[in-house]
Order: sequence, then structure tokens, then C-alpha cells
Amino acid sequence: MSQNINRYRCDLRDLQFLLFEQFGLQEILGKGKHADWGQEEVNMVLSEVYKWVCDVTGPINESADRVGCKFENGEVKTPAGFKEAWKSLYEAGWRGLGVDEKYGGQGGPSTLALTANEMMSGANTAFNMYPGLTQGAAEVIEHFGTDEQKKTFCKNLYTGVWSGTMCLTEPHAGSDVGAATTKAVKLDDGRYKIEGTKIFISCGQHDITDNIIHMVLARTPGAAAGTKGLSLFIVPRESVDGSGYNNVVCASIEHKMGINASSTCVLNFGEGGDCIGELVGTVEGVGMKQMFLLMNFARIGVGTQGLGVAAAAYQSALEYAKERLQGPHMKNFKNPEAPKVPIIEHADVRRMLLEMKGRTEGIRALVVKLGMHADKVDILEDGDQKTYEKGQLDLLVPLVKAYGSDQAYEVATTAIQVYGGAGYLQDHPVEQHCRDAKIFSIYEGTNHIQALDLVGRQLGQRGGANFQAFLKDIGAFVAKNSENETLGKHVKELGQAAQSLGATAMRFLGWFQGGKAQLVPLSANIFLKMMSTTAISWLLLEQAIIAEGKLAELAEHDSDRAFYEGKRYSAIHYAGLELGQVLNNAKYLGEENQAPMEISTASF
Repeated sequence: MSQNINRYRCDLRDLQFLLFEQFGLQEILGKGKHADWGQEEVNMVLSEVYKWVCDVTGPINESADRVGCKFENGEVKTPAGFKEAWKSLYEAGWRGLGVDEKYGGQGGPSTLALTANEMMSGANTAFNMYPGLTQGAAEVIEHFGTDEQKKTFCKNLYTGVWSGTMCLTEPHAGSDVGAATTKAVKLDDGRYKIEGTKIFISCGQHDITDNIIHMVLARTPGAAAGTKGLSLFIVPRESVDGSGYNNVVCASIEHKMGINASSTCVLNFGEGGDCIGELVGTVEGVGMKQMFLLMNFARIGVGTQGLGVAAAAYQSALEYAKERLQGPHMKNFKNPEAPKVPIIEHADVRRMLLEMKGRTEGIRALVVKLGMHADKVDILEDGDQKTYEKGQLDLLVPLVKAYGSDQAYEVATTAIQVYGGAGYLQDHPVEQHCRDAKIFSIYEGTNHIQALDLVGRQLGQRGGANFQAFLKDIGAFVAKNSENETLGKHVKELGQAAQSLGATAMRFLGWFQGGKAQLVPLSANIFLKMMSTTAISWLLLEQAIIAEGKLAELAEHDSDRAFYEGKRYSAIHYAGLELGQVLNNAKYLGEENQAPMEISTASF
């Protein structure tokens, strides 16, 4: 078992393609808040972040996984190198790429921050959770806090002086956040006494920073039942007024399947003495609205985590397949004297690699598309265009979180298959990728919750205008490219998939209105996958169209030809596999199959 080596690989060329050839990041650079940013600066940051993760967090990923976090006497000790990596991260400024300069950030585009986050997650998922949650806590305070709260907390969080968490889940409640019973009683000085227990709190206790700022959902006396009665509180581990320890007690940490170097804690607020917090802002009962900002930030982060791990697993499998000699080429399979070839020459290995390539490139495109919508929302004045960008951003969040996290695990298991028996061993990185990735579909709202959010809330936003704009964008692409000689067949099938997607969305409306609401949770996950694969097929086919134009301009031996040819085959393989499934799933949902509800419990 090897220790302290870097195994992480990233495809910087694909990141550059997405940013500047497909999505046109350069169009918003050099303007407004991004006046100091240009294409050269973005490329330099990508290269430097890649170098940083390869030098700093990548080499400790494997050893940290083996050691994990240690819990003794209420304290959590993180693996060797984590405190040093934290200091290096904030000195380099990589966590503050998209943060406002007034809080110590670099004021760069959100899209750049997301691509950097892919690399940081792919190199060391467990470590990257600590700064990720910290930034999310800071964003909530920046958006909803009082001026004094922003002054006290934002810069210290954004620059890594303190770390942060989000505390929603309770032992009896699980995903039913509205069942929370943690209490917040107002004191004479306007602060609140917090009392209760939260579980599954990522990075809830550690030794990386001197203070941890917890964002805690709690219920004030007499508040309404359910989520409407919840308020959000800032609860430091150490009081920021200098009065000392704030009675936030870590009762235990979980022993998990993966992300072992990220502490997952049971926290008792108010054990052994008063725990004091302050209300975010000035209004009680709006905690869920405030927490949604943090949850959306986390959901995008989880989808990007999934992308990072999937891409890392693919790159590892690709490298192994090019080096591992086993068996003769299929043309010589009957000749025992034939030379052994790298396993990438074997048909099924090539199939698996191309499937992994298409999925990771497609998810990356979906993440970058989301980032571009966010950047445009950030810089545009109010108006129709900003409304459109905001609508598409909201629509993509559940897709990025759910599909990105589901596919991370699938890609990681495929990577193990490429390795064969060697992939099941700890000698190679893909078994850790697989273990780390499994949690992504569960936390920050299970993927079923994402699917219910999509069909129950997002599809109907603005009277369905956001979803219709999504379908209109695909329709415009289909109309323009359906006669393409190489890709036209798949483009036409994309058009059919988009039509079936629209028809299925109307079924949901009919079920809601026609007394068949039980069909909605039965069908939501299937629909989310239909929409995700339709979106990714569209983005990959768009990449292939761009690549065809580039190939027509390149010399025969240009080194970029292989890259662009890869784009064509990623699109053909992914669209060929997935678009037919969209049509089949639409047909299945149209049959209103209720077998899971009709079968008796005893018959399972």
C-alpha cells in the first residue's frame, strides 16, 4: 500500500474547451465586477489550482482515508497534513476565487470557482468538505445577516480564520426537517439559548481552526409546527465576544464507508451549560428560506464533488488501461504466441472507457452551464434576460446534484471493473473513489428529494416558463443541426426526447389535478434522469458540432485533432445509449404503472 503520493489527474484541456469554446466565459470577463479577469488569468488559475492539488491535497488523500478522523474526549483530530493544507489553501486564495473582494476574495466568476472546486474535490474529497461548508455558511450570513453579523463573521469565514457547518438533521427526524425539536429561547439581551441534538453534521468538530461557526435550525417557543416554525441561528463553538467555550459538545463521530477524513458528528447544543446563539437577521420563522440558500450551495457543491470523483476515477482507469498488458489483441485471440497488448485494446474495456468519458464530460458541461447562468444572474440588471438566466439556474440545481452524484458512484464502479480484481484492492485509488462517492446521493437532500423538488416545484416556476425555455433552447439546437451529416440522426432523436420530456411534464400536472398525486413520487426519479440525460445529450452533441468545425480547420497531424475527435465519439456513444431510454421511460410513465404501491407489504 503506497502512502503520500499524488494519483490525481485532471483534463485541463476539457475545462478550457467548456469555458471558452462552448460557453463563452470570455464574454463576461473584463466587465463589471470581473474587470480584472481575462482568459489568460483564468487559464493561469486553472493551471495553478491543478498544481496545488497535485502538490498539497492529492498526496495526502490516500493516507488520510486509511487513518481517518480520531475522536477522543470530545475532540476530533484530523489526519496529518490537513491543518497545513488548510493554511496553504487560504494563503493561495483558491477557496476565495468567486468571493467578493471586500471579504478577502478574488471577485472571479462563479464558473471558474466551480471548475476549481472539481479539481479540489477530485483530488481529496474529504478535505474539500471543510472549506466547502465554511463558504456556504459565510454566504448565508452575507445574504441574510445584519451588518454587524456580516462584519463579525463573513471575512473570518471566507478567509479561513474560522470554519463553518450547517446543522439540520436530528435523530428522530432524518430528512423530515420540519420535525426538528431543537429549542431556541430568547434572552433579555436579544440572543438565544440553544438546546438540542443534531446528527450527521459534516465537519462539526475538528482541530483545523480555532473556532467553528454552526448554522443551526431551531424552533422558538410557540412557533408553528413544521418547517414554517423554524429559525436559523449562528452558534459559534467558541463565543466570539471572548467569553470562552459555548457548550457545543461533540458526542461522537460516525464510522463510515467513505470520506473517512471528514468528521461526521453528533453535536449536543447546551450540554453542560448554556449554549448561546444569535438569530440570522432580525426575523424569526424564516430559517428554512435562509437555509435554502445554503442547501442550494451545498447541492451544487455535491454535484461538483460527484463530477470531481467521477473524473478522477475515469482518469485513473484510463491510465491503467493504457499501461496494463494482458492477453493478445482480439485479431490474434487464437494465437497463444501473440504479444500481450494494453487492455485498452480490448473491446469491452474501450466500451467502458468511452461510457465513462461521455458521462464525466457531460456532467462537467452541465456544471459549467449552471455556473454560467449564475454568473449572468450576478452581473445582469433586472429584466427578461436575468429572469431567464435565474430560471435556468434553478432548474439545473436538482439535475446537477442528483445526476452528478448518482453517476459518480456508477462511474467509480465502472472504473473498478476496468481494473478488474486490482481495482478492488486498496493498492489502487478507484476503490476509495467508489466508497467516497456513495454518500453523495444521500446527503444534502437525498436524490429523491431532488426529484420531488424538480417535479413539484421547479417545473411549475413562473407558470412553467423556465421549463418551456429549457425545451425551447433544445428545440433551437435541433432545428439548426438536425441535418448534420454525422450527428443528424442523434440530433433528431434529441428532439424526440425533448418532446417526450415536455409531454411527461404535462402528465405530472394532470396527476396533481386529477386525483392521482400518488403517481408523482413514483415517477419523479425516473423523470429527473430523463431530463438529465436529455440535457447532457444536448450539451455533448453541441460539443461535437463545435468539434467538427474545429476539425475542418486543423491540419492532419495537429495535436488537437484527437481531442476534438474524442468529443464526437463521446456524443455519439452517450446519445446513442441514453436518448432511446428517455423515450422508453416516457412510454412507461404514460402507462401509470403503480405496482410498487399495489404490492402488499407481505409480498416483498
